[in-house]
Amino acid sequence: MRKLAKLTIFFSISFIVFFIVLVLLRFVSIWIDFARIIPLAPQSGEDFAETAWKTLPAALYPTILLTLSYTVRRNIPITPSIFCIIILGFGFTVGATLGISRTGALKPILKPVSPIDGAPGLIVSQSDNAIVLLKKSSEIWGPRVVSLPARPLIYQEIPLGPNNTILHLPALSFGNEAPWFIRSVEIDFSLCAGALKSRFETDFTAFIAYACALILLLGSLRFVLELSQWPLASIFFGTLVFRGILALEVFLNSREINNLIGSYLAGRVPPIYITPVVFASLGFLVILYTFLTRLARPGRST
Repeated sequence: MRKLAKLTIFFSISFIVFFIVLVLLRFVSIWIDFARIIPLAPQSGEDFAETAWKTLPAALYPTILLTLSYTVRRNIPITPSIFCIIILGFGFTVGATLGISRTGALKPILKPVSPIDGAPGLIVSQSDNAIVLLKKSSEIWGPRVVSLPARPLIYQEIPLGPNNTILHLPALSFGNEAPWFIRSVEIDFSLCAGALKSRFETDFTAFIAYACALILLLGSLRFVLELSQWPLASIFFGTLVFRGILALEVFLNSREINNLIGSYLAGRVPPIYITPVVFASLGFLVILYTFLTRLARPGRST
């Protein structure tokens, strides 16, 4: 009981610290973007609830990973540790979600700078793409010349309608973008947060099933943290596996894959429950594998 009490405290502190720090970093990042980017069109302010939603999965994943590592280092039996992590993860996720849903009065926290009014000939660029505006920047869909990598210049008198690709005007940036690896993780966490939020707003039962299945799968991966005797190496392996789970989550939530799995299930499972069913099935299989391997090795605590 004493070890489980310490486990509860460790999980609680880790989740709260990760959540608060990530929310603050998110606002700092947004503030920096507002400071270094001059928008060409009006933008809405930053919603605290939206930021908190995007932060929730990003706080949950590392909290469970570090807590699993803690249970291995403290030699906490696997059965109560997994059960405790699942209960704590589910409780904090639901509690944070209910708290976020009641923060609508706090928006917007940050307001972006006003858009500029550039003269004709203004060049806006992003990555290797450039657009030369032939009229004032306030005329977003005015004529322009577009420069794309390895392609001749494109003149678009009216960048709407047939034979014209709609190219949105990028902001004027005074800094480089983050590496793709970091941006891909941020995008996947945003998609994960969107899946949680959409289920919470449409069907609370589906939200409960999704959150519980995800936490069950993450909490069942303790065996990954036991692959090495070095804690840092174990955390590295765990990070790779958790990154794979995040990518799998995005993959399963895509409409095409969801419809494909639903066709195999012949409509027995509603589309909104397909991802939770897959996660729960994988989680139970991992738990079964973990217990079978421990039974096959006498002397290891369960």
